[in-house]
Amino acid sequence: MLSLALAACSTGDDRQWLKVDQKYTTEEFRRDIAACTRDGKLDDPCMRTRGWVAVNPMGKGEPKPDPNQSPLGSPRGGGRY
Repeated sequence: MLSLALAACSTGDDRQWLKVDQKYTTEEFRRDIAACTRDGKLDDPCMRTRGWVAVNPMGKGEPKPDPNQSPLGSPRGGGRY
């Protein structure tokens, strides 16, 4: 049911939406999407006031890690301890 609700956004927005620690139905999601869509664009503050949280799809908008960078932010090798 959750995957149906997350995929139901018909505004062309790539994000998915969920309610943290709350149960909800596909019908509730569709109702809130319809109520919060204005001129073909989804109004984020409207969705948030209804308890929804936007989830960005994996891999979009995140910079790729530099393979020469250590997890702590210093270049690999040649570092002092």
